[in-house]
Amino acid sequence: MAKTKQEKLDAKKEKEYYKKHKKTFKTKPGDVVFNIFNYTFFILFTITCIFPFYYLFINTISDNDLVRKGAINFIPRGLHLTNYISMLQAGEISQAFLVSISRTILGTVLMVAASAFVGYLVTKQEMWHRKFWYRFLVITMYFNAGLIPWYLNMAMLGLTNTFWAYIIPGIVAPYNIILVKTYIESIPAELEESAFMDGASYMTIFRKIIWPLSKPILATIFIFGAVGHWNSFTDSLILMQGAPEYYTLQHRLYMYLNQASNISAIANSGQISDTVASSMMNSKVIKYTISMVTIIPILIVYPFMNRYFEKGIMLGAVKG
Repeated sequence: MAKTKQEKLDAKKEKEYYKKHKKTFKTKPGDVVFNIFNYTFFILFTITCIFPFYYLFINTISDNDLVRKGAINFIPRGLHLTNYISMLQAGEISQAFLVSISRTILGTVLMVAASAFVGYLVTKQEMWHRKFWYRFLVITMYFNAGLIPWYLNMAMLGLTNTFWAYIIPGIVAPYNIILVKTYIESIPAELEESAFMDGASYMTIFRKIIWPLSKPILATIFIFGAVGHWNSFTDSLILMQGAPEYYTLQHRLYMYLNQASNISAIANSGQISDTVASSMMNSKVIKYTISMVTIIPILIVYPFMNRYFEKGIMLGAVKG
């Protein structure tokens, strides 16, 4: 399609503008040196951050014998996916993976919903004893009874050897509630006032106005909650001693890491034959594979939430 007269005129003006200001935007030698140093530093820093994950991955898809000998460093050799297939077929690992996925999804969704609703409530001046409940909530961030009282409390509440021990204690997250409260207070009050004038209730306002407008901060605390649930293994280690079926993937990884360390110590002491040690050292491959499996879900989820993350955390931290 041929350009119109006006389009040609606009293009000519734009060309003349850049030609006129070309000297103004000319890069100085010092800027060139700075840019080269800057790009080089951050490229090297990025490679340093990515390489451990790359190293784990290539060792999980390379020939297991070469991995055992430590021959895989930069380039994968003998490519295969047997380790991942075997991992999924292993009853203990697949069960642990299902437990970790379930607690992460359910626990995070309930935590986000509770944080959003409670954060909205404590912004309302007419809430019964609002200051007391809010301060009581904040105090819990600074005082902790310790591990033993926590375990005794969980035992008395019947939250041992049960899946709900992962979910119920984490529903109320004071720090996330504070972030949501601060963010909601940044939303123009006129939106709620106009909704009240139209006869909307608190629940309607929360559902149709506050919740949609709070997506950035909710995505932020969603990442916090998901990473916390996914990486947690202390509660599994302490509370699930009589229920191996509720072990998380991280707990299984912890167990395999300990077993691998013990196997290596025995092999190095010469108490077992080379043939047996060779087969037992495949635990190194298992360790790498489980580590990679625990990393992949977070690496997949984070990019989708990243566009909300920075905006949400900055707006949620403007006011105290």
